[in-house]
Amino acid sequence: MKQIEVTILGQSYLLGCPEGGEALLHQAVATVDQEMSAIRDAGRVKARERMAVLAALNLAYRLAEKPAARPAPAAAPGDESQGASLDETVVQRLIERIDGSLGQDGQLL
Repeated sequence: MKQIEVTILGQSYLLGCPEGGEALLHQAVATVDQEMSAIRDAGRVKARERMAVLAALNLAYRLAEKPAARPAPAAAPGDESQGASLDETVVQRLIERIDGSLGQDGQLL
């Protein structure tokens, strides 16, 4: 895995990237930077961490709105998550990761 330096909202980050995934990573970085810049330019949020949370939620919501590109994995018998779509699972995981990152700052939802 190679490391690539990227810039999001004027701050540099060193990210791990699988071989051959550079273009996709740069596209993802550009999307996040664009989303965070739009939030910053709206002027309502000043803290970079809050901008990142809002950007993540906006992007996750857009992803959830799109029809699933691939079918959800088959649930095991007795699995209570059978009714949950793949998109809901992805959004829930993102929210949990954001909550974990916020730590003492409070829970997102």
